[in-house]
Parts: sequence; structure tokens; C-alpha cells
Amino acid sequence: MKRKWFARLVCVCAAIINRRKVKSCAETGETMSFRRHKQERGVGLQPLDEICGYKVRPGFYNRDGATATTRGVSFTIHSFGATGCSVLLFRPQESEPFVSLKYPEAYHIGNTYSMFVFGLKIEEFEYAFELEGPYDKEKGLLFDKNNILLDPYARAVTGQRNWGERPEGGKPFVYHARVVENNFDWGDIRQPEHPSEDLIIYEMHVRGFTKDASSGVTAGGTYEGLRQKIPYLKDLGINAVELMPIFEFDEMEGNRIVDGQQLYNYWGYNTVCFFAPNTSYTSAVEHNHEGDELKELIYELKESGIEVILDVVFNHTAEGNENGPCFSFKGIDNNIYYILTPDGYYYNFSGCGNVMNCNHPMVRRFIIDCLRYWVTEYRVDGFRFDLASILTRDENGVPMADPPLLQAIAYDAILGKVKLIAEAWDAGGLYQVGSFPSWSRWSEWNGRYRDDIRRFLKGDEGMAGTAITRITGSRDLYDPAQRGTAASVNFITCHDGFTLYDLYAYNVKHNEKNGWNNTDGDNNGNSWNCGVEGETDDKEVDGLRRRMIKNAFATLMCSRGPAMFYAGDEFCNTQFGNNNAYCQDNIISWLDWTRLEKYREIHDFFRYMIAFRKKYAILRKTTKKAVCGLPEISIHNGFPWNGGTDNSSRLIGIMYAGRDEADTRDDVVFYAMNAYWETLVMQLPELPNGLQWKVRVNTSVEYEDGKDMESFTEFYYKKTVKIPPRTAVILTAE
Repeated sequence: MKRKWFARLVCVCAAIINRRKVKSCAETGETMSFRRHKQERGVGLQPLDEICGYKVRPGFYNRDGATATTRGVSFTIHSFGATGCSVLLFRPQESEPFVSLKYPEAYHIGNTYSMFVFGLKIEEFEYAFELEGPYDKEKGLLFDKNNILLDPYARAVTGQRNWGERPEGGKPFVYHARVVENNFDWGDIRQPEHPSEDLIIYEMHVRGFTKDASSGVTAGGTYEGLRQKIPYLKDLGINAVELMPIFEFDEMEGNRIVDGQQLYNYWGYNTVCFFAPNTSYTSAVEHNHEGDELKELIYELKESGIEVILDVVFNHTAEGNENGPCFSFKGIDNNIYYILTPDGYYYNFSGCGNVMNCNHPMVRRFIIDCLRYWVTEYRVDGFRFDLASILTRDENGVPMADPPLLQAIAYDAILGKVKLIAEAWDAGGLYQVGSFPSWSRWSEWNGRYRDDIRRFLKGDEGMAGTAITRITGSRDLYDPAQRGTAASVNFITCHDGFTLYDLYAYNVKHNEKNGWNNTDGDNNGNSWNCGVEGETDDKEVDGLRRRMIKNAFATLMCSRGPAMFYAGDEFCNTQFGNNNAYCQDNIISWLDWTRLEKYREIHDFFRYMIAFRKKYAILRKTTKKAVCGLPEISIHNGFPWNGGTDNSSRLIGIMYAGRDEADTRDDVVFYAMNAYWETLVMQLPELPNGLQWKVRVNTSVEYEDGKDMESFTEFYYKKTVKIPPRTAVILTAE
């Protein structure tokens, strides 16, 4: 007994001296054991052992990460290859632990270590893990006791609270976890559950949306700043926001200075922890309550009928390749969490250094746990999966026909109503647009829609027939019988590429400020500068650009399938020709809200077209058959019922007809687009039952709320309309 009390004394002294000696205490394996007897009923958890002065017992094996109770905290972690494990406890913001508690072997069940530590108060400590085990790089085993490992299930990460600062005063990749108290009151708020085909998605970057002073908010670049802009979003009419990565990421990865400008990993596609919100996006310190500001934002978005979709990055992590840091998965089970080459290096289908082994049972479980957590704790409505084709690869990197991960997500009970959107390609050359495994649950970013519509609108030859196919639902890619009516998420712009303004202001990319001699970014953006490269005072060029922007958005709003556009497009935000602004934490990526006044006409046109799309369900989906006998979709290229196109065709006409459930009359909408540089004539089909055509949109006319577009549109005998060059005209039957 004296020996055990002496060991305890050594432990206390070691905590005062330094971390290395604290570890020595834990390494002795000395454990003071209490008498094991049948616990009295009603007493609750009772300590069974004592380590370094802390009373402990086996923890909650079925609860991953740190779980707090009124009596203490349970720490649970899994590792298939580790031979020993310790939990390190740190005082807040200190780099050396005040104690290291080694798990007794009796607390190691299967591949899981779990220990409950009594007397811990969550506000008084941070934690991390040490794992012992073999080191054999060729076999993918990277166990090293000197690595401080972040809990993959951590609900909050310390070390990078302030944007652009290295953690722990300059030491890279020293991450600790913090236990989070979850007591946010969701009240009776419900998920909006908008039908997928009704979605009008607004993709945005949380920081860039309000970081510029022109945003007018009091907490620029934060969740709170975005919350203050909810009235603007509601007025615009969108019903879903897609937030670029908000999981804790390392903006300092690859940071550098180019032409005197500090560059960061601004977009955030380099996840550090999948269960923790990015703390640098909060306006106030939230120690042990991380996530509250984000939850308040989500709550108020839902109150406004706006769904929240998260852009999630499960294809790779911030640990990078063999030259990258080891702060989490690498030190836990490197050969399980990552797809490795036979000699222990990292496959790089992500283009970012490593690839997660998504279809390994352990990794699959982790990903589903994560998705469930964000749905239950943050009430998110959907996920967009970055480079989702990686999620279809097996443990050797080979694409699978029926990936178990995607199937499990599709049929998961908790995830049963969330939107699942795949970016159906990866950097390894796997392109699955139209063929992504779906189980009638997965939608896709339709990259073919983006490329084909861009080419048609700028007047490329031979694109008219393809454009009609894309606008009417891309049935060549998505058979409604197999994929439903919401598989194609249509978009012309997103974070990756030109903004909509830049699409018609630049012929080529201008990424010089990224520091790679303009070699990065897409070289085939299908853009057109309308005659002048970049900004211009030429009123004719400016007018043409405005018309092209309105053409693009009118086309998007008249296309079957969920619609998405990039934040700021509604007021001609520019990135000055940069089509790969991933590293630009400045006005290149931030929204310049002064352009809202300069381009108020464009904003109001977007607002009108969103309302127009909402009003006419036939634009979004199949409805009841029109009583008047018109077909659901018919093509009229130049004259009625002409569905033919040739290489020179640049005038198309698409008529939708049907009756929504709540309507008592037929809806008929005619979309006409002249992508040619001269005026063309469109003969309209005859309408039944005395109905007449009424012009609702004419993009060659400056938009103004309430303006009678018909008076600015030239007709012949009310049946033939002259469509000016590069102009969209939309009519309804009245």
C-alpha cells in the first residue's frame, strides 16, 4: 500500500515539474483499485479505480468522444492498431498537460478504450489523446507516443479561435478538444421539408458574405453577421442556403504572401474536425458552448422558411500526404482512415494530398455518425458532398457500383428526409454526372447543365438541341422513372469558377494574385467578355452584359430540377476575373455590397424571376395534365411544334403546360431564347379556349417592378414576336 501511495505522490510532483514526467506516472500502469462489489441501488456511477489521484471507472463504450455528466466525463476512442492509450488533460490555453491518464488494460474492450474520470468540470480543462503502437510506414502504421491527437468526435476544437493566427502561439497543428454543453432550446421549430424540386439554393461563404464593411452588419464575417442578413435573403425569395465548409478547418494551411497580400486556405476544404463548428466564424467566445451562435442562425433561417444545406468534405482531411502533419486520424489508424498505396503512401484522388477510405466499415460508421449529429444537434436539412465520387471508391481506390456508404446514407432512418447532393466527380478523373449511385435519394450537381447552358447562351454552334434537353430536366442523364424529378441540381455558377458577372466580363481567367503564375483554375470556363476584357465604361458593353446575366438567370429559373446560384450574382459581384479564389480572404472573395445599388435592376430582376418560378409549378415539376389539352412540355423553335435543330440553330422555344394541385385553371408558360447576334422571329403556338399570350419577361428591356414588358415587345398580329439579339422572352397564357 505504501508503494501505491508513493506512486500517487510521484504523479502529483510530476504534474508540477513537466509533461514528460506526468507521462511517466501514467506509463507505470499503477492503478489504485477499490473493492469491487455489487453497487448499491440508486447510488449511480461509482469509482472503481484511481489513477494519478483521479477516481475512474470504465466509461461509456457506446458514446464516442467525451461525454459529460454531473459527476465527471467519459472519454472513448477506437483504434484497431494501438497497444495502449492515454487521455491528456490540459488547463485552458496551456500547451502542456497537467495530467496524463493511461487507460488500464481492463478498460480496453475490443478496439475501444473508454474511461470515466470523476470530478472533472468541463470549463476547467481541454483534452487530447496519446496512442501507443507499432511504427511501420510501409504498412501504414504511424503510432507515436509523442503525437498529441485530436479526438475525431470532438464537439469543439481549441487553438484556432482567431482567424489567421497559428495555434498555440505559432506551433502548427497542436489541437485540443473541449467538452461542449448542449442545452440549446429548439422549441417547436420544424424542418421546412421543401420538396427538392422546389429548392432555390443560394450558395455562400459564411465569412465572405458579410466580411466587407459594405455589408452593414455589426459582426462581419460571422454566423451572427449572416443572421443579420436573413431579412435580405427572405426578401430575395430563396428557400435554401448552402453553406461552404463550416466544420473546423485550418485556414493557415499553405498560407503565404503574394504581392504583399496574405493568402489563406480561405474556402475551408481541409477539415480538421468533422463534429466541430469553425470557431473563427463566431462573433463571441463560446467556450464549452461552441455552436450556439450557429444554432441561433439555423433556427432563424428555419423561422423564415429557409433550409440549411452544409457543404461537407469527407473525401480528404487537413492531415495531407506523407509530408503533412499527424494530429488525428493518422495517429489513430492511418491504414484504416486513408486509402494507401502498397508502400504506405497516400492516393490523391482529391488533389489535396490524401483520400479518406470512406467505404471501410469503421470510416463508414464515422461518416454516418457525423451526418446524424449535424441533423439532430444542428437540425440541418441537407448536405452537399464535395468530390463525392471519392465516396464511391473501395479500399483500393477502385469505383464501386453499389458503394456501401452511399447506400447506408440513403436508407438511414435519421437521414431519411435530408437532401443528399453529390458533386459527382473527383480529381482522380472519375466523372459520374448522370450515373452517380442514387437509390432514388441522391441528387447531383449537374456539371453538364452548367457547361452546355453557358455555351448555348454565348452563341456557340450546335448547342440548341442540347440546351433544350438540359432546360427540360436532362432526361438523357436522369431517367425520371429511376432518379425522380429532382436528381439534377441545375446551376450556371458556384464558388468554383467565375461569378455570373465575370462570366460575361472576362474571356480568360485572371488568377495571378493566387501566386501560381495563372496556372491554377479552370481553363475552359465557357465565358465571353462581350467585347471588352474586364471593367469598362462602355454603356453598350455594360448593357449587353446585363442582358446576358438576365438571360442566364431567366434560363435557370425556367429549368426543371432544383436551382442553385452563387451569392452576390444577384447584384453582379465580381472576383475581378479570378476563377479559383480559394485563397483570397479579401475583396476578391468578399461580397461588395455597394454593387447592390449600382446593379439594383439586376437584383430586382432576380427577385422577380424567383417569385415567377415559385408561382408557376409547371416550371419546376410535372403537374396535373392541362385541361386545355396542351402537352406538359413542347418545343417550338421558331414556329409552332418545330422540335428540330441543326448546327446553326440559336433560337429555341419551350412551352410548359399543366395545372398545380391548388390551381383551378391551366398554367401555360412559354420560354423563348435568341442566342444569336441578330433579331429573330418566333411564331407562337395557337392557344385554346380564348387564351392570349402575355409578355412577362423581356431581357432586352431594363427591368423595373411593375413595368409592362408587353409594351416594349414587338409583335406581328399578336402571334409572332420579334426577339432582339441575345434576348430571352417569357410569356404566359392569360
